[in-house]
Amino acid sequence: MRVSLRPAVELSYPPASAAPLPLALLDPAGPELILGSEVCGFDLTKPVTPTAATLFGPRGAALATPDGPLFIADTGHHRLLIWHKLPAQDYAPADALIGQADFYREGRNAKGEPSAATFNVPTGVSATATTLAVADPWNHRVLIWHGLPMTDNRPADVVLGQADFTSVAANRGGEPAADTLNWSYGVTLAGSRLIVCDTGNRRVLIWNEIPRRNGTPADLVLGQTEMTCRDENGGMGIDMHGMRWPHSATLCGDMLLVSDSGNNRIMVWNALPNSDGAPCHHLIGQTDPSACEHNRATYWPDAASLNMPYACAAVPEGIAVADTANSRLLSFAQAEITKSGAAHRLAGQPDFHAKGDNRWQAPQRDSFCWPYGLTSCGDRLVIADSGNNRVIIARLAP
Repeated sequence: MRVSLRPAVELSYPPASAAPLPLALLDPAGPELILGSEVCGFDLTKPVTPTAATLFGPRGAALATPDGPLFIADTGHHRLLIWHKLPAQDYAPADALIGQADFYREGRNAKGEPSAATFNVPTGVSATATTLAVADPWNHRVLIWHGLPMTDNRPADVVLGQADFTSVAANRGGEPAADTLNWSYGVTLAGSRLIVCDTGNRRVLIWNEIPRRNGTPADLVLGQTEMTCRDENGGMGIDMHGMRWPHSATLCGDMLLVSDSGNNRIMVWNALPNSDGAPCHHLIGQTDPSACEHNRATYWPDAASLNMPYACAAVPEGIAVADTANSRLLSFAQAEITKSGAAHRLAGQPDFHAKGDNRWQAPQRDSFCWPYGLTSCGDRLVIADSGNNRVIIARLAP
């Protein structure tokens, strides 16, 4: 995990802008809820020991409904934690788990053989009132539960990327295909569809129906022209077709958005594509389709630049983005998405030109350290504040 320190060399801050301060993205009253140990997460002299209340580098979390249940990928402990209802107080312990024999153990695949109830570095989480999907990237698979799991170690109903629950080879030990995965980091349940960011294959896969059979092949691929390719940026150089490291996807109205963190941008399709390798229509974070530099090749960010954005989520006004390496959240109005415009709302930093883990200070309730995961549910955002070993649930600002 990254450590929050002041820079070794004091950097001169850019001159103050005459532009008005950004609108708040999150409720100015502060987070509604913080989960993860209040002590171990910030004391770098102590290990983050697994308990029912601790988290170690969580990469994903999701609320199935506004009242719960809540699911958190406790990535460093190789488990999924479950709260039956949205907790009423900070640091509340989980009610159930999947991936370990009890709350006090850890280890890849529970230090045993992979199964329908184990994980190896779980990351993305997506949940609806009836379905749960979890990305299990180092087992090169996605696990799906039809009917939400509420008890310890309930096995998944379906595995994608592998033929069965005991196989874990990348691309099933061969070349990529419509039914294989390679370090599949992100997963999104979007109505009747499933979208998977197959990061190691530098592509996004779409299933038109949520699968009910192990190893079901995907219906569509983006980022590559064929299901059998895995070239960086589609093998065509950086443009509107290919991707480098896709980590998250979301639907915003009719638009599909994919966080291509390796190219420091969000790719935007005006509507869900219906052909393999279809190019996106717009970019957020870059003005030139061939550009890939973080913060548009400058040290300090601004309202239109990004630095390794790992996640995006639809919000009522448009889209929220976890601008991970700038340790901030941005919100873009729907009108700005289609013209590659600037963000109008901000969280985690005092203004659009600031960056730094926890604002170069000790963690605060309203600061972030490398937020890797972001999902929305109603007027709430669920934020995997990974570098602070916590998950934050906050309401959107009015």
